[in-house]
Amino acid sequence: MSEAWEAAVESQIRGAVQRGEFDDLPGMGKPIPGRGMPYDESWWIKSFLEREALPSDLLLPTSLQLRRRVEQVPDEVRHLPTERSVRDFVAQLNAQIVAWLRNPDGPRVVVRPVNADDVVRRWRAERARPEVTTTATGPATVSAPPRRPRRSWWRRWRRRG
Repeated sequence: MSEAWEAAVESQIRGAVQRGEFDDLPGMGKPIPGRGMPYDESWWIKSFLEREALPSDLLLPTSLQLRRRVEQVPDEVRHLPTERSVRDFVAQLNAQIVAWLRNPDGPRVVVRPVNADDVVRRWRAERARPEVTTTATGPATVSAPPRRPRRSWWRRWRRRG
């Protein structure tokens, strides 16, 4: 039965070629992409992400996506214009984190809501810091780097032992 099926399919393909239905197809005469390269099981996912210009973060589980977003909060809020917009951004992220905490899926990764006051404090400090300026007569000037906090707890801990 399978031989009869194959013969019927082959005859239909042969008839379509004779009628010219396969002429002028897109990619005709071009090399097959990836030919000669080692086989990759997720080639179609990678090609879809590349073709649609999507970030590869979409492949991560929700917990890891949220963790990455928490790490990127300072960069995300840096260019927001107002404190209200910073707080709204943090509130939206915290709502996503709380939704995941209520119904976790994927790997168990510690993801805690972001403290909006800390983010706003860092945002204000970043905005108050003078930008690098270049004058026409001299080189670029940069303000002094911030001092590192004292590590008195470290010294106390070392003395205990």
